[in-house]
Amino acid sequence: MKKFTNWITEHCVLVVTLAFLLLIPTIIGYYKTKINYDILVYLPKDIETIQGQNILTNEFGIGAFSFITIENSSTKDILTLEKKIRSIEKVNLVVSIADITDTMFPKEMLPNTILEKVYKEDKTILLVTFDGSTSEETTIKAVDTLRELVEDANRISGMTAMVLDTMELSEKEIIAYIGIAVLLCIVVLLFATDSYLVPIFLLGNIGIAILYNLGSNLCLGEISYITKAITAVLQLGVTMDFSIFLYHKYEIEKKQEPNSKIAMQKAIHATFVSVVGSSLTTIAGFLALCSMDLTLGRDIGIVMAKGVVCGLLCVLTLFPCLLLVFEKGIEKTKHKSFFPKFKGIQNFARNHYKITILIFLLLLFPAIYGNNHYKIYYKLDESLPQDLPSTIANKNLAEDFHIVSPELILLDKDLKQQERHELTEKLKNIDGIDLVLSPAEILNFGITPTIFPEEINKLLENDQYQLVLLNSTYEIASDELNQQISEITDLVKSYDEKAIIAGEGPLMKDLVTIADHDFKMVNFASIGVIFLLMLIVLKSCSLPFLLICTIEFAIFGNMAIAYYTNTNLPFIASIVVGTIQLGATIDYAILMSTKYLEERTKVVDKQKAMKTTLEATVPAIITSALCFFGATFGVALYSKIDMIGSICNLLSRGSIISMAVVILLLPALLLTFDKLILKTTKIKKEGI
Repeated sequence: MKKFTNWITEHCVLVVTLAFLLLIPTIIGYYKTKINYDILVYLPKDIETIQGQNILTNEFGIGAFSFITIENSSTKDILTLEKKIRSIEKVNLVVSIADITDTMFPKEMLPNTILEKVYKEDKTILLVTFDGSTSEETTIKAVDTLRELVEDANRISGMTAMVLDTMELSEKEIIAYIGIAVLLCIVVLLFATDSYLVPIFLLGNIGIAILYNLGSNLCLGEISYITKAITAVLQLGVTMDFSIFLYHKYEIEKKQEPNSKIAMQKAIHATFVSVVGSSLTTIAGFLALCSMDLTLGRDIGIVMAKGVVCGLLCVLTLFPCLLLVFEKGIEKTKHKSFFPKFKGIQNFARNHYKITILIFLLLLFPAIYGNNHYKIYYKLDESLPQDLPSTIANKNLAEDFHIVSPELILLDKDLKQQERHELTEKLKNIDGIDLVLSPAEILNFGITPTIFPEEINKLLENDQYQLVLLNSTYEIASDELNQQISEITDLVKSYDEKAIIAGEGPLMKDLVTIADHDFKMVNFASIGVIFLLMLIVLKSCSLPFLLICTIEFAIFGNMAIAYYTNTNLPFIASIVVGTIQLGATIDYAILMSTKYLEERTKVVDKQKAMKTTLEATVPAIITSALCFFGATFGVALYSKIDMIGSICNLLSRGSIISMAVVILLLPALLLTFDKLILKTTKIKKEGI
């Protein structure tokens, strides 16, 4: 370790130069990393609905589809438009009522159940299918071209249109996220530090670490837009305390050692163990997200864990060199610290710890109850502004044609004609189903396949499967639709065990089931891994339990506020926030408890030990928590994407709650269980 610190301090200019040179490949990697905007692609690949989507893509050319509403257009105009749409790359099929009536088949001969889904007064529906999947770059580009051709994006519905809107909105906002986070953190650091230049170096160091992290994502192939949006903000908030701890220790060492390089070597050595220990728990918290079946968790977890590693390396190498290279400038810009000492809070925490324990017990049940009963939503477009073109198009489609949740059933082509007929009739009798369209049903209407264009016949049947198209009037991801899909599945499987129900509705039903399982798995995994790490780092049987209880109470309180304020949370926020809050703020508890143990080795009086502990740790904890708050709060207010805004809102609030709980409740627990802690912890008991 001594050789490492000596080398760093003796080669500061080289370290800074190399750090900036590494930004070149990093920035290239950042711009070349593919971003995914479709949450559903993170569902497990082996589930039946995903297999169904693959069959639709590979064998029917229906990887994605859009509905286009056309107004006041003649049959000739519609057919001309269809021809132009077919010329768009990756468009597989374009069909409308005009393709049938153009064969001299009067539209009045179509059954009302079909006619009302494709034609109403002066409005006509066009169905466009694409070769690629919903979120493929080629499909997104095709929909974008389609919008230009139609000249009204509000008329084009479908999942890809929603993905396109999400992509455009996210790209517009992400720069603002970083700017807001940096601005608010600078405000906090100007108050918390004693130099006008130090906040710039603190943020510059973390900014470079963030770029390293984002640039290295190229190795992962692609990342989610959610990951991209929150990575910079979270990494800034989570790793800021590493730099702050090192800077404070450096300032202390400089008072005793006039040689700045030697003082820095001592500071790095003194903070190495504590910073590495804290970062390990944070990394463990993020990696716990990898236990999710929904692989979005792995996406966020790996990127954020990697971000903590990048932050740690920069804190131990680049940041010390920046402080030494620009030492004269820092000294010239010194100012009196504006940050208070928080003596009142410290005295209350130490002198009234029994009252704190009582308040904790009174709040425990409401916190647990609220944490277990807040509302979650799964419908993806609910997290987006309601004035987006895709949202407007989907809403108009539902109002005008009652097309809410179209689904597709893949049936064995060799299923007997009589069984097809029975199945079709039973499907029509299920509540909420207002359209069943299949080859068997079309024949019942007296319509022969020769009436339809060849491409429509190919859409309904191939060598292995026949398609049954359903339309449900129930909302996507609603309890009614999920129950309906279960009923449809049971019925269809009774006729064909290998049949597959595909579409957005079944995919969202699987998402609900998997997300519920993931929530439990992630909580258990994060608590278990962090508990084991603390057993090793703290060498105590009791402290890990007390520290986990402290932060979990803060998490319960944070999530309970959503229940008591009647706030609906996006499902992904409910899964990841608890783990992130645990991993990011357990550092506060570790810092305070290790300092308390250190002081108890020196003095017999636990009150004196706690007084010194609070004086040494409270300002650092408050500074770190306020930086975390600043990095996330502004983004929560600004973001129009609720999936991102809700995560940042919960984390900003959680950072303050965790700070308050650690400063007030943890000292009370340490004082109350002082004897138990000393008996169950391996420490040098000098003076006790």
